[in-house]
Amino acid sequence: MHWSIVGKPYKIDSTLINPGPSDYPGLGTLVGWLAQRGGYSGAAPPYVITPYPHCDSLVYVTPGQYGGCLGVRYDPFVLDADPNSPSFRVKNLGYCDGMEASRFSDRLSLRTALDRPDRGIFGRAGADLDLLNAQAARLVTSGAAASVFDLNQEPPEVRERYGRHTWGQSHLLARRLVEAGAPFVATINGRSIVWDTHENNFARLKNDLVPPMERAYTALLDDLIDRGLLDSTLVIWMGDFGRTPQINAKAGRDHWPQCYSVVLAGGGIQGGRIVGSSDRIGAVPKDRPVSPADIHATVFTALGYSIRELGYQLTDGRPIPLTDGEPIRELL
Repeated sequence: MHWSIVGKPYKIDSTLINPGPSDYPGLGTLVGWLAQRGGYSGAAPPYVITPYPHCDSLVYVTPGQYGGCLGVRYDPFVLDADPNSPSFRVKNLGYCDGMEASRFSDRLSLRTALDRPDRGIFGRAGADLDLLNAQAARLVTSGAAASVFDLNQEPPEVRERYGRHTWGQSHLLARRLVEAGAPFVATINGRSIVWDTHENNFARLKNDLVPPMERAYTALLDDLIDRGLLDSTLVIWMGDFGRTPQINAKAGRDHWPQCYSVVLAGGGIQGGRIVGSSDRIGAVPKDRPVSPADIHATVFTALGYSIRELGYQLTDGRPIPLTDGEPIRELL
């Protein structure tokens, strides 16, 4: 997962890890960071994860999904809720009961006055806290973010078209965020090991996994086309690895990072193109292999960013380019 979203392997070979302040930033973090550097200040957060971040066994959250070495100010807005739930509501995007705009403004002014004398001693942590407080206050006072996340504004037939399940409603929410200008939205298909088909692979794919995935994906693309948004929205459909070409004794397929596929649509990508191929059993690339870093390079290039001129610094001061990959020119 880290290799897919960051473009390079994690520093240790383990899944029992959590994000840290020295991590490399992933694709979503960098796109949100670049958008904010370019002046983004829309109603929607610059980087959103719905419904939950990817994690292992619901305990260890995969690094690369957060701000990492860029700082907590570039962490994503994580929904941490099921948008298909009848009681779905994003918390803390509006005033609490009994609160009014003038009273809230007075509280913000008081907090600022009380904080000001000692702010300088906290360095970057204090600056990050100030920024996060300001971002949170803006989300509350504008009211626009709460409206973006309100799926009840969608007609029932539209919600049904995406599928009345977590995956479908997350895609619908992604479309609303795109309409509101969000630079990057990550929709995670399951909190942990949903696609581990080590047993009963074919029945699970046919009956449980593929139908909701296809329904939500096609509904999203159709909706973006109908609203004139697909040309300006790059949709990336990818996983973290493939499955073994051999079928195991339990009619399952196991982990296989040596060969798998990614689908790109919209955002200036040339449709109908197939780049590369595998051998006859899907075990290894036969020709034109590409890497996760190449996918990232293609995304940054499609968004108009120079992958060699732009970069960031690690916590030790080392300069790092946006990606080590090369754009897939056949798609651009």
